[in-house]
Amino acid sequence: MTGLSAVFRSATAILALLGTVRAAPTFQLDKRAVAFNYNGDKVRGVNLGGWFVLEPWITPSIFDEWSTSRTVVDEYTYTKTLGKSEALSRLSNHWNTWITQGDFNAIAQAGLNHVRIPIGYWAVAPVDGDPYVQGQLDVLDKAIGWARGAGLKVMLDLHGAPGSQNGFDNSGKYGSVDWQQGDTVSQTLTALQNLANRYQGDTDVVTAIQLLNEPLGPALNLDGVQDFYNRGYQTIRSASSNFAVAIHDAFQDFSSYWNAFGSGLSDLMLDTHQYQIFSPEQVGRSPSEHVASACALGPKLAGTNKWIVVGEWTGAQTDCAKWLNGLGKGARYDGSFPDSSYTGSCDGKYTGTVADLSADDKKNIRSYIEAQLDAYEQHTGWIFWTWKTESAPEWDMQDLIAGGLFPQPLDSRQLPGQCG
Repeated sequence: MTGLSAVFRSATAILALLGTVRAAPTFQLDKRAVAFNYNGDKVRGVNLGGWFVLEPWITPSIFDEWSTSRTVVDEYTYTKTLGKSEALSRLSNHWNTWITQGDFNAIAQAGLNHVRIPIGYWAVAPVDGDPYVQGQLDVLDKAIGWARGAGLKVMLDLHGAPGSQNGFDNSGKYGSVDWQQGDTVSQTLTALQNLANRYQGDTDVVTAIQLLNEPLGPALNLDGVQDFYNRGYQTIRSASSNFAVAIHDAFQDFSSYWNAFGSGLSDLMLDTHQYQIFSPEQVGRSPSEHVASACALGPKLAGTNKWIVVGEWTGAQTDCAKWLNGLGKGARYDGSFPDSSYTGSCDGKYTGTVADLSADDKKNIRSYIEAQLDAYEQHTGWIFWTWKTESAPEWDMQDLIAGGLFPQPLDSRQLPGQCG
């Protein structure tokens, strides 16, 4: 044991030079497996969105001062506009107040067993010239302890990559998709290495690392995405064999496209995100059609050949939430988004609380959530987006639970058998 201790002390010293390891990580010398049974137990989780990666629709108050000028639309322009000192002051307050130990305890009390925590590359491997600020990892370290105390498992999700992998504001930088250009892939791998190294001693809690959130397949070289996944897998494995490695479906068919990928890669998990609101056809569906579409996913999920979680989904049947489609942008549902037509009113859904939703909205959301739970548990499980928002009732799990629209306990049903 003395020799092993010396090796780990040396490794820790080297990694500390990279600025990515805490002073005294707790290595799990006796662990040789992922600390959650993804083969037999269902993932029942929630995302902690808007915490370490800003999204204007989750916390509109952070962006309100630019609601008219629209010059700040994401974390990149937020930090660039404010400058590092002011941005760090504001964001440090946000990081330390948006999610707390009390949230982790409440999540566990609701019967959940996982949290998915989005983090940007800039928190773990800053790139010269970027305006982003750091300090998130000190809070993330605390969060791992909170999860351990609450009995929750953690999936760490690299939510933003250099250059932006999708051009969405939730990648950190809205606009063009420049990931895969220049050194961006190697920089992403560095971020993953640093993340895995930092938490290699916490695999009793951190059971999965997601290589990249929502790479926009249609705008990327998909062979390059697969190559990145293979290289990212090996990067995580170089730190520990006790992490499951999660990959997003890159908006390709999660069955026909991805079943052939990953032969020989152990503890590989596919992540698919299922929303029915981001096209005119989807928001035009009736409540029963939303339910039918969700139910149809169940057998397809069950037919995949690797672990698969629906890592993002919602109770929303509309895109009404304020700034959901981007700061200052309207909704397809009420026709206020460009090139859309009116389907229905966003009253009560643009901003508000679950308690203030109409009786019909409450019934439809409860029905839709129940159907999705039944469908997504036909394979590995699900992680709801998101735990809390400032004012988006269709998306706010904490408020949906309090309002009786998210089942408690999780397997209770007001409408059993919707999926047959």
